Amino acid sequence: MPSNNRVIPGPGQESVWDYPRPPRVEPTPKRIRIVHNGITLVDSTHALRVLETSHPPGYYILQADIQMAYFKPVPSYQTFCEFKGAASYWTVDVNGSVSPKAAWMYARPSKGYEAIANHLAFYVSRVDECYVDDERVLAQEGDFYGGWVTADIVGPFKGGAGTWGW
Repeated sequence: MPSNNRVIPGPGQESVWDYPRPPRVEPTPKRIRIVHNGITLVDSTHALRVLETSHPPGYYILQADIQMAYFKPVPSYQTFCEFKGAASYWTVDVNGSVSPKAAWMYARPSKGYEAIANHLAFYVSRVDECYVDDERVLAQEGDFYGGWVTADIVGPFKGGAGTWGW
């Protein structure tokens, strides 16, 4: 990334360019809520966030804090992260409002990422609403990464057009 494009964080903000590579997993005390078709799928204060250089945080929620009755695993579809390992995907179906591959999970994450086992992460763009505390989240650009963009995170962010070479 050209260094002149970096946004300097203001008070209370974080720059994704200060996040580590390989990624770091950390607990967050913030309230995470996810709503789809009028149903609250997640309401948790026990999420983990994954921080990686150039990406807005991804939030991972323990299945015990998710209304799993609305989720179906997607058989025979996986992706692979060089750090976290093989990810499996879940489709959300809330009373007929179906969102394929809206969430993913690392059932057996790689060494160093064991904390995210049995947690689901969500694409903001594939459910109706996501919140960190009371702030409605924006989706990371592109359709590959699942970062959550809030006012306290500055970029630029990898994922949009012209950013794959960073």
